Amino acid sequence: MENRKSTMEHVGQGVHGSLTEFWRGKKVFITGHTGFKGSWLSLWLSQKGASVTGYSLTPPTDPSLFNLANVESHIKSSIFGDIRDFAKLNAVITDAQPDIVIHMAAQPLVRESYKSPLETYQVNVLGTANLLEAVRNTSTVRAVVNVTTDKCYQNNEWEWGYRENEPLGGHDPYSSSKACSELVTAAYRNSFFPKVRYHEHGVAIASARAGNVIGGGDWASERLIPDIIRSMLKRERVLIRNPYSIRPWQHVLEPLGGYILLSQLLYEHGVKYADAWNFGPNDQDAKPVQWIVERISDKWGFGSDCYDIDLNSTHPHEATYLKLDCSKSKQHLQWHPKWGLDTALDKIVEWTRAYESGETMSKVCFDQIMEYESV
Repeated sequence: MENRKSTMEHVGQGVHGSLTEFWRGKKVFITGHTGFKGSWLSLWLSQKGASVTGYSLTPPTDPSLFNLANVESHIKSSIFGDIRDFAKLNAVITDAQPDIVIHMAAQPLVRESYKSPLETYQVNVLGTANLLEAVRNTSTVRAVVNVTTDKCYQNNEWEWGYRENEPLGGHDPYSSSKACSELVTAAYRNSFFPKVRYHEHGVAIASARAGNVIGGGDWASERLIPDIIRSMLKRERVLIRNPYSIRPWQHVLEPLGGYILLSQLLYEHGVKYADAWNFGPNDQDAKPVQWIVERISDKWGFGSDCYDIDLNSTHPHEATYLKLDCSKSKQHLQWHPKWGLDTALDKIVEWTRAYESGETMSKVCFDQIMEYESV
């Protein structure tokens, strides 16, 4: 494992002190570590000196960030397993004896949820219950972060951002399943880890809701940035579905930094932070799909006339407008976005150019993490 030091010690300094010193030697259990966000998180925590155990299905795409960055070589243990398999999950967590659990295993795609609704609910709802039940059986765990999504809110297409106390809902199976995951989390917190003093219950549980996460190494199907990158690499025009849909775009390191910070605060202060938290971009970074495509194309050197609108096929319902109000995280966690959308797109192009050139992708990831931390 490469020996690299984090410089993120100034973030939220008034609340919790040094992130670097805190994570050194901590045992962290990450579900979904082979996915896009899970791979970045595994690399980041390993860089901080944490002992990371990952539990997930095999990488969901080929290529994958997990394989390209050789994530397995940077963490303590990588175990392939299904979040729906409670017996195996329980045994693995019991063996790992983690201090902190970050739950990211999910069926993460809206359009896939229309094709496989039962699997989506089984993974996203029952999987969450399995994870929290296994936590109940593991005495070492002191903090749990369940990562859901901004789509867990009942979306009324408002022009203002959703706050953590807004009604949950979801038009499609994916969004609905994530709202259900939030309800499961709240039920376990209230039933088995009540909001009393930290030392009396032992586990502090929170949920984290992020916007549309983008970054180098995302190869998912039917997702905007990966679709653009695949087209750019092939020197082909991009086919887009909903050019005027507005989303809260943010680089993957933004919410991951929030999850890392929240995990530490849960560990150190218990139920004070056991709640739901939004981690989204600033308002000016909520942009339409068309803007994103044209901006990346310009940065790649293709010019803005680079896409076609798909008018020939039918598409399931997708929200036109959605954004988060992150005032709570900014005020109480002292978390703030650090890379604006334009910088995020620069980093995606930089990462993809490095991939195209055959560079060592773990080094590229670590370098971007260090650059992010230094802001």
